[in-house]
Amino acid sequence: MNLRRVGALVKKESYQIVRDPSSIIIAFVLPFVLLFIFGNGINLDTTRINIGIAMEGHGTDADRLAAAFISSKFLNAHTANDRRELIPELDAGRIRGIIIIPQDFSAKSALESESAVIQVIADGSEPNTASFVHSYASGIWQTWLLQYAQENGLEIRMPLAAEPRFLFNPELKSRNFLLPGSIAIIMTLIGTMLTSLVVAREWERGTMEAMMAKPVTVPEIILGKLIPYFILGMGSMALCVFVSVFLYGVPFRGSFMVLTGVSAVFLLASLGQGLLISTLARNQFVAAQIALLSAFLPAFMLSGFIFEISSMPAAIRGLTYLFAARYFVTVLQTLFLAGNVRSLLIANTAAIAAVASVFFIIIAAKTKKTLD
Repeated sequence: MNLRRVGALVKKESYQIVRDPSSIIIAFVLPFVLLFIFGNGINLDTTRINIGIAMEGHGTDADRLAAAFISSKFLNAHTANDRRELIPELDAGRIRGIIIIPQDFSAKSALESESAVIQVIADGSEPNTASFVHSYASGIWQTWLLQYAQENGLEIRMPLAAEPRFLFNPELKSRNFLLPGSIAIIMTLIGTMLTSLVVAREWERGTMEAMMAKPVTVPEIILGKLIPYFILGMGSMALCVFVSVFLYGVPFRGSFMVLTGVSAVFLLASLGQGLLISTLARNQFVAAQIALLSAFLPAFMLSGFIFEISSMPAAIRGLTYLFAARYFVTVLQTLFLAGNVRSLLIANTAAIAAVASVFFIIIAAKTKKTLD
């Protein structure tokens, strides 16, 4: 390994990047656009759900309970006198649930508050929203019962009281775990695309012959191609973290030094994947298509970013272990929300390093100083 020759190749590749700014656009513009889409377009939070309240019974208590639902900041409720008026709205998807206050509600609550019941009907075609409807309705109902008992000097017997406490993401903002996960997807795509064209471009422009004629070894060629794009990739990673923390307000509780180290290892895996594609494809268009398909889709669907890996079939679950993005999603979500969990970080970083090693072993085996 001759560092002077490696330096000359790095200089030559850097000039190439400056002359063709598409790599700079991929490194700095594309991440910003993707983060904007992920940060604003994907939101699993449900803050205002449309529901209907069927006021089949009237009275002081029934009206007060209906008012409690209407004043909730989580629900957008309107009332009707009969559930049959609301069923067509539920069928059409204009409301996601119906709260039914029966005819004898006020009479029963006046005698014994615990004997009064309400019915909650939720739209099960959207399970997540149905769960929110049930949870919000249960919470408002329990609060109303407690308040009613206090005002009337009654002793209410709750079967079980649970006080929830949410660690790491107490506000339960989906953005706080989606954005760190999206950085892993973005860096997989950026890293692979940056290097997927470098060797194919040499073949298409006919400059590979000159490269082969130079007194450089295969490891020196790989390093010369890799280093400039590694620097670009780290800059792209820094931009993603900056935008997530300072623009979207995602908390970061880990160490920036640890994040830099793990990101460098992950970037080697992504760049290695792109370099391998470029080595095999020898055509920029084909290389770009393969890079897009092999980087984005597996990272998006099999990394645990959106879909829970433990819920996947065993064969698909086994397949996820082959992709570095699976480990990087876990690392980023841990560093952003929990901090430096050493055992978890070491295990996942080792797995990413193993994936990167496999790529570079294959690249070294496939890259020959021949024109065949």
